[in-house]
Amino acid sequence: MRKNILVAASVLAFVAASPMAQAKGCLKGAAVGGVAGHVAGNHGAVGAAAGCAVGAHHAKKKDEAQQADQAAQKTQQSQQPQQAAPAAPANKS
Repeated sequence: MRKNILVAASVLAFVAASPMAQAKGCLKGAAVGGVAGHVAGNHGAVGAAAGCAVGAHHAKKKDEAQQADQAAQKTQQSQQPQQAAPAAPANKS
């Protein structure tokens, strides 16, 4: 029991000390990895560490893909010709 508390405190300290940019996918991955590691044979801390790394990697890939999509949209919008405002109809009075 004491070991579990020590491991949980260590993981919590590690997550709190890591920068927020890396914590994006780390928390979710650590939770899933910790549960999977515990179920797989009392390796919760190892699972949490691996889950954190995988979650952060996936979050980074997702952010890069979104940035690439936004850049492509901006490029596409800048290449479209500007449409002139329609001319006002002439008064036939």
